[in-house]
Amino acid sequence: MSGGRAARRRHSLAGRVALVAYALVAAGVGLALALHALLGGAALATTLSLLLLLPVTLYAVRRLLAPLLAMFRALTGTVSSYRDGDFAFSLAWKRTDELGDLVDAHNALGDALRDQRQALVQRELLLDTMVQNTPVAMLLVDTGGHIAYANLSARKLLNAGRPMEGSALAGLLEAAPEPLREAIQRGGDGLFAVQRDDEEEIYYLARRGFRLNGRPQELFVLRHMTAELRRQEVQTWKKVIRVISHELNNSLAPVASLAHSGAELVRRGKPEQLEKVFATIAERAKHLEGFIRGYARFAKLPSPRPEPVSWPDFIDRLRTQATFRLDESLPEAKASFDPSQLEQALLNLLGNARESGSPVDEIHLRVRRLPAAISIEIGDRGPGMSEAVLSNALLPFYSTKRGGTGLGLALVREIAEAHGGRVALANREGGGLTVTVVLPQ
Repeated sequence: MSGGRAARRRHSLAGRVALVAYALVAAGVGLALALHALLGGAALATTLSLLLLLPVTLYAVRRLLAPLLAMFRALTGTVSSYRDGDFAFSLAWKRTDELGDLVDAHNALGDALRDQRQALVQRELLLDTMVQNTPVAMLLVDTGGHIAYANLSARKLLNAGRPMEGSALAGLLEAAPEPLREAIQRGGDGLFAVQRDDEEEIYYLARRGFRLNGRPQELFVLRHMTAELRRQEVQTWKKVIRVISHELNNSLAPVASLAHSGAELVRRGKPEQLEKVFATIAERAKHLEGFIRGYARFAKLPSPRPEPVSWPDFIDRLRTQATFRLDESLPEAKASFDPSQLEQALLNLLGNARESGSPVDEIHLRVRRLPAAISIEIGDRGPGMSEAVLSNALLPFYSTKRGGTGLGLALVREIAEAHGGRVALANREGGGLTVTVVLPQ
């Protein structure tokens, strides 16, 4: 659009108003002169001209403003529709003036809002379809304990497929399986098993709290884990069988060979060499016994029984079984843990540090009090671990040692997690490894 045309459009409405005013003034002046010539009195002529022009002026202004007032009313109506979420209205203004520009901008705004609304509706429909059809049961519960939202999986699990919105969660749980009711009432995340038709089904419950529109809400997520856990169980059993078979073969094959050699020595009349044969058989039997004992200890680890423990007494008892350097002073306050289980875990770590080839005086133990936990750190100056070994070291049956069972660090992890804690491994600057056990207090 050229500058002159833009200027004409910008001033066209004001120009029309000015033109009408100019015409009325000109008409008034002309009428006043005519009356003055006829009547001969200026005041009387002016008065009569004003009286005659007033109705004409009101009529002209009304005709001029009528389309504008109608358009303003239409604009008010469409704005109210936009506020109510209805973007289907548009306006029309045939003149190319300032009001036409406003109408065009108003219609463009309506088109943009309508497009955004359609996109939001499509996204909401897609999200709702995904949530409704996911195999994970999802429940949203408000502060009053009433269900605000439940997807199809949750309806099937708790209410025979019927809608649950508005129902009290406590009422629905009365008819739910007891393990599910206990898991929700207990709080926190975890696994639970439900017996259905002589078959045990395992679920994982996760719960998270958040605020929605300023109000606290709680989300419950229930995932059926039976098939996945069974696959993992089968894979674990296969791995256990391979490890045990390998270890048994490593011990039984030499024993069988040595037994045959012993029989040959007896047959040849060389009993003086039997002592070496029996010693080797005894060594392999002892190794196999230790291997089986380690598996049994890992499989039969009982639940921890925490009790208040004095750190000086605990460390003194540990020193009688392993050699290490104590860094920093011990916390004065007692800590709560199962002393026999933690002692076993630390002995495993100190044994690993010694077997790493680290000098004994470089094996250190440090106990630190954290705001809500206890940190126990054992470090050495051995070769450390590669990234691949670090990522797998805590897994059961994983070992880089010749003849290792892969249960030492796994047992440490099991003990720490049974206490609600965790284990972390990291290479030390300058060489060596640091293992940190963190126990909540």
